[in-house]
This record gives sequence, C-alpha cells and structure tokens, in this order.
Amino acid sequence: MPRVIEITELALRDAHQSLFATRMSMDDMIPACEDIDNAGYWSVECWGGATFDSCIRFLNEDPWERLRMFRKLLPKSRLQMLLRGQNLLGYRHYEDGVVQRFVEKAATNGMDVFRVFDALNDVRNLKTSVEAVKKTGKHAQGTICYTISPLHTVAAFVQMAEQLQEMKCDSICIKDMAGLLKPQPAYDLVKGIKEKCGKDMLVHVHTHATTGVTLVSLMKAIEAGCDIVDTAISSLSLGPGHNPTESLVEMLEGTGYETRLDKARVLRVNQYFTNIRPRYREFFSEFTGVDTEIFKSQIPGGMISNMESQLKGQGAADRLQEVLLEVPNVRKDAGYPPLVTPSSQIVGSQAVFNVLMGKYKVMTGEFADLMLGYYGSTLGEKNPEVLKKAEAQAKKPAITCRPADLLKPEWEQLSTAAHALEGNNGSDEDVLTYAMFPQVAPKFFKTRAEGRKNLGKDPVKKAAEPKAAKAAGAPANGGQALEATVNYVITLNGKEHRVSVAPEK
Repeated sequence: MPRVIEITELALRDAHQSLFATRMSMDDMIPACEDIDNAGYWSVECWGGATFDSCIRFLNEDPWERLRMFRKLLPKSRLQMLLRGQNLLGYRHYEDGVVQRFVEKAATNGMDVFRVFDALNDVRNLKTSVEAVKKTGKHAQGTICYTISPLHTVAAFVQMAEQLQEMKCDSICIKDMAGLLKPQPAYDLVKGIKEKCGKDMLVHVHTHATTGVTLVSLMKAIEAGCDIVDTAISSLSLGPGHNPTESLVEMLEGTGYETRLDKARVLRVNQYFTNIRPRYREFFSEFTGVDTEIFKSQIPGGMISNMESQLKGQGAADRLQEVLLEVPNVRKDAGYPPLVTPSSQIVGSQAVFNVLMGKYKVMTGEFADLMLGYYGSTLGEKNPEVLKKAEAQAKKPAITCRPADLLKPEWEQLSTAAHALEGNNGSDEDVLTYAMFPQVAPKFFKTRAEGRKNLGKDPVKKAAEPKAAKAAGAPANGGQALEATVNYVITLNGKEHRVSVAPEK
C-alpha cells in the first residue's frame, strides 16, 4: 500500500500574502471554501501571519470575525495559523499573560493548529505559546526557521527539534521562508529529526518556490519520512509563493506515495482562483520567476521589495545591489539570525542605513535591540564593536535572559486604553487587536460598522460591442447612429484605459 502524504493548503493565507500582499477579501474566499473543506486536506492555513494586520489596515475587516467565518465555512477541516511566538501577530514581545489570552481566544474562535515560530529560533520565545496551546487541547506545532550559515547545520537543527519535542510539541515544522532548502539538506534534516525524535513525531515541511528547486526538496523530504507538506493551489502558486498543490499530487504518482486529495474538488478550487486572481493585479509582486541568487543573499522576496521602497524614498533606488551585498555582513554582525519577520525587516533596514549613511553611523532602535538580546539569542556571537555601538545608542545593557522575563503585566493597561476607543465592542478580542496594532486599531474600530472592503477589481469590463463594423460613411451599431457617448474600458499591458466614443456629428 502506498504511504499517504498529507497536504496543508495555503490558498487562504500565505499564498495571497506572498503573491499580492495579503489583499484578498474574505468575500473572494468564501465561494471556494466548500470544495476546500471536502478536498481531503490535512489542514487549511487561513489566519495569522500578516492577515491580521491587512484586515484592519486595508480591508476594514475584523480578523476575529474572519476566523469565526472560516470555522463555519470549513466545518470538516483543521484550521491552521502562523503565530510569531512571544510576538504573537505584532512586532514586539508581549508579556506572558497577553500571549496566553491570545492563544485562548484564537482557540475559542475556531483555531485548531498553531504553527509557532520565533524569528531567531530561540526556543525560550516559544515556551509560553506552546504551553498555552497545549492547555487549550489544540495542536501545537513547533517550528524551525530554516536558514543557511556556517553555524546552521543539520545537527544544530535536529538539536532544536529535540528541544521542541521536550516542550511537548505535537509536530515539528521545517519552515523555509526564502526557498533555501535544497533537496539533499531536506532529506538529511527530515531523516535526522525522525531518527532523534522518533518515527511517531510528525514532520511538516513548508517551503517557497522562489529558487525553483524546492518541489524536488519536497520529494526528498517525503522520501526521508516527512508526513505533511504545504502547497498552494496552482493558480495561487510559484514566484515568491509556493509549490503547486496539483504538481505535488501528480509528482507522487507511481512513487509509492499518494495523497488523499479529491482531484475534482482541487480542480474546481483552482478554476475558481484562476478567475479571482486577476482582480488583484495591482498588488502583484513584480517578481514572478525564479531567482537562484537568493542562495547567496538569503533575502526573501518580500524583504527585497521593502528595501527597494526604502531606497526609492531616499532617492537612491540605484543602490539596491550595494544593499543586497551589505545584508549578509549585517546578518553576520548580528549573530546570523534567520531572515524572517521581524528580523528580516530589521537587518534589511540596517543594511540600507549602512549603505546610505556609512557603516553603523546610524543604527535603528530595532537593530540595537536585536544586537543587545531584546529579541532573544542568536546561534552566532555578535560583533563586539557593533555591540558597543548598540549599547551606547540604546543606553541600556545587553541581556542574556528571556526577553519577556523583563516585561510587566500589561493586560489591564491595554484593556483600559482599548475600551476607551470609539467603536470598541468591549470584547477581549478587541483588546488583543489593539495590543497587536495600537496605531491602526483606533481607526478600524471607528469604521468597522461600514463593513468589509474588497480591493479587487474586475479584470475586464466588457462594454456592448457594435454588431457590425462601420463602413466608410455609414453609422456604426448595426446601421443606427449613436445617440450618446459610449464608454469602453480597454486593458493594455495590465493597465486599464477608459475610452469614450462620441456620436459622429
């Protein structure tokens, strides 16, 4: 009998986050849910990551209501989310009480699988989240952020997997956010985890398609004993996104492995999103192909676009290559942190400043905190000279303890501030929304009653076409003269142009 490989579908979260900036409206996901729910996926990733931010910042949508709606629309499915450990879904560390309450509320509202990661792979920053998930009875997935450096060896990652197992994680995810996981390391890493943690420990592999090699990596991971892999429906795959679900299914044919997916359902999901995707073309990533240079720079596509934006703002767009060369230097100085939110933005911004202002002449507050240990520990040693500059700028010492140990209880303060805002509904969920994004939440609370926004646009607006071509000297429209101006929308090179045709005088 073939061994069953389980699939997690990313279409409802990471797929559109990677391809068009997390702008897909809930309204454009609802029609696909019945087929997704019945297609046979192990889980459906639909929440976490940047969706929380995007919902309240751009879509005027309550992210908690989105979760509750997914729970109703996907009754047969495990719902899965991405959680940044002690950062939750924000960009700073929260004290343990807030972390515990967030996990409890996410579970109550319908979440089943919590993929918990830390940007620095500091397992101390995962402890509270994992314990909170276990307390709710839900599935705690401990995560290894895959990266490459002289210190990030297979043995080091396997050791981290053992630590995650000791924390009682239900499964272990290898999270490759930049497409760096080559086939042989994929095999070696999965095999090593299975050998050290036991065959019963579920191993889940997440990777992006950016470098063009990772579909092969998924195959090698499966051969080594991987249990579950992440894919995205083909119409929402590739480029800075993920490997196609259908390709994975077809690849396994005749190999001794198979999935449980219903191909007819999967086909309908693909056809649906094929029609939806063009509505969001204004948000498409400019990167659509393969980039093997990432193996050198290790820079995820989203990080590159962020640096491009920073440079354009300074009138220095022509210096991008200098910045790309500086990123590995900054990363080395900081102890080789993996490049994933928020460490990728912190390292990338510092590289921009180094190129524009001179080497560490200006240091961002976030980079100083990264150097001083306020985000956690890194596998490598910090550059002592840069560390001194960070201490001088931040006017505080380096720390070695778990950063959250320095935080005081903050729930009451957050509650008071959130409940005072216009439009706040008095729920713990609203307090958590405010805690994650205190600058954005007040505006969202005020406008929430106006309802969800849909930023998608109709791909082509077809106006009525003339029934016959106009002959010389004859009126158009089947021989009848136009009595009023007719408006057309023409699409050229992906841009809409409005054309008005007036009657002949």
